[in-house]
Amino acid sequence: MTEAVSTAVKPKAAKAPARWQDFVQLMKPRVMSLVVFTALTGMVCAGARVNPILGAIAILCIAVGAGASAALNMWYDADIDAQMRRTRGRPVPAGRVQGADALALGVVLSMFSVMLMGMALNWLAAGLLAFTIFFYAVVYTIWLKRSTAQNIVIGGLAGALPPVIGWAAASGSVPLNAWLLCAIIFMWTPPHFWALSLYTSEDYKKAGVPMMPIVAGAASTRKQILIYSLLFTPLCLVPAFTGLGGVGYLGVAGLGGLVFVLLAVRLARSQAGDAGRQRNADSAPGGLYDVRAGAKDARNLFAFSILYLTLLFATLLVEHLMGATPLALFSWKLPS
Repeated sequence: MTEAVSTAVKPKAAKAPARWQDFVQLMKPRVMSLVVFTALTGMVCAGARVNPILGAIAILCIAVGAGASAALNMWYDADIDAQMRRTRGRPVPAGRVQGADALALGVVLSMFSVMLMGMALNWLAAGLLAFTIFFYAVVYTIWLKRSTAQNIVIGGLAGALPPVIGWAAASGSVPLNAWLLCAIIFMWTPPHFWALSLYTSEDYKKAGVPMMPIVAGAASTRKQILIYSLLFTPLCLVPAFTGLGGVGYLGVAGLGGLVFVLLAVRLARSQAGDAGRQRNADSAPGGLYDVRAGAKDARNLFAFSILYLTLLFATLLVEHLMGATPLALFSWKLPS
């Protein structure tokens, strides 16, 4: 591992002033949008009345905090990003932004988002935001990502916390229903990212990142994806039993979960990620969704996982905004 990292291709030095678009890209806006969406769902599900201005500030702080984490990640990972086809066009490895500038941006935005959250909303939400930034930038990026195949399993906590932060910002508390939203995202993360890694493993291998297909092999990874999927999909039904989700949510979670498991079974029976097929997949043109036939089962689960999680949280959001959650089929609710 040490040798793989030490021989990494160094990011190019910035030769011209960076554009503002480069700094926006440092904050991973697509990832930020999912973070904001799940955090907003947590705020609405909390059921507390929030001043619209304070609510907007809370979402701004969570978005800025997510962007800060991403900038710190891109600063530290510039060496391995430079070697991976999927990431070598990022601002730092491409030489459009200096590493020191990315680090400064991440630190300044981190402090700004946490302090503003604490002063405008409450310090519980601010503390959770600070922990999330630290966990992603230090625990995951600096430690776990390069040292263990369980990197995204443990590191997935950072991506799972935004709805808890949103809930805390709205109500000043974090009941078990808030942690249930966190648990859903946490269990979603391994099958989602391992499906991606099955058809991008050559990139990770070249960069010295110990993703599961490299350490345990493609067959073992496919089996673990299936196991996690069988644990994840029943968990998605639980909000219908706690008063958090209603009839519509139960239908989306049930039908979508069935499709998720079927795709995971199909992937487990496939040869996605195997050596010969991996070379074919890596030679495919285009982006993450344009792959050769041998990788399509992994690509399909990866793509559907994003859709499924989005539908789950969108349904919860709509039900709570429309006041539909009293129609929940079950009266047992988790204690605060």
